[in-house]
Amino acid sequence: MERDRYEEQVSITVEDHEIVSPESESDEFSSSSKRVDLFTWNNGMNRVEEGNTEHEAVKKFFLSGMKAIGKDTDVVAIHKNSCSTLTGQARFETFQIFSQAVGKKCGGNTNIRYAWYGGSRDDVSDIITHGFSRLGRPAGGELYGFGIYLSAAEFSIDCALSSAPDENGLRHVMLCRVILGNMETVCPGSQQFHPGSKEYDSGVDDPSAPRRYTIWSAFMNSHILPSYIISFRAHLGPQSIHPIVQKPTSPWMRFAILLTVLARFLPPHKMTQISKHHSDFCEKNSKAAADSKIKTDSWRRAVNQSDQTVQI
Repeated sequence: MERDRYEEQVSITVEDHEIVSPESESDEFSSSSKRVDLFTWNNGMNRVEEGNTEHEAVKKFFLSGMKAIGKDTDVVAIHKNSCSTLTGQARFETFQIFSQAVGKKCGGNTNIRYAWYGGSRDDVSDIITHGFSRLGRPAGGELYGFGIYLSAAEFSIDCALSSAPDENGLRHVMLCRVILGNMETVCPGSQQFHPGSKEYDSGVDDPSAPRRYTIWSAFMNSHILPSYIISFRAHLGPQSIHPIVQKPTSPWMRFAILLTVLARFLPPHKMTQISKHHSDFCEKNSKAAADSKIKTDSWRRAVNQSDQTVQI
């Protein structure tokens, strides 16, 4: 079967963490009357039973990304997207076609990764049923271009902050497969709404240490394939949103952090120019891309001089 062959081609791992075998026992349903299904089966979502290896792997991975509050987070249910409905099959085939196309364009590196998406229960249900339709903002409100924001696999806490509790106090996030292809840096405050050039496929806050991906609206229903819905309870207080900032231990900082600082006083079009020049430079210098840092005293001098002499 074509879908089975494709499942074997796409690695179902997140970094070094294996999530699920393509053929899973979760397709068998329990008849227990005590079970409460949060998402109906008629939209292709099947509940993953507690205790099996798939449930434990997804749960462990989600909790590890919740960082300090993971130990106080209660995973209530996990549902898997079987892509069994007509629209589900069409979306799966679309994802397959675009992954092959992006792979050819990028010299064989489709760059498919897992990433998290958070929203209200209605948002998640609408996405499963109808696909993505609304562009959102991150929990902090800072704009990184106009698109769908997803959190890197190791930071489920970020998408959890974008979720909203339902009438039962449950929050819901999706673990998605995402076609990233060639990523370009998108700066805080960016008004970008499509790739900067034909060579790029998605946006990222920091190519060397990704935390937020931006999928442009033109690709939101071809490059994102929801795989699981995790329903959970967690106390997401101020400490979760504003973690303790550690004092710097080095005179160097990552370029992505520098961009965040510069975005406080530079207009979006200037930030877009800086980001583009940095991306172009990184393409010519792989070492700089792997460790793009700048000495803090250098940029401080530049910022001070700019503050004193030029109004941008």
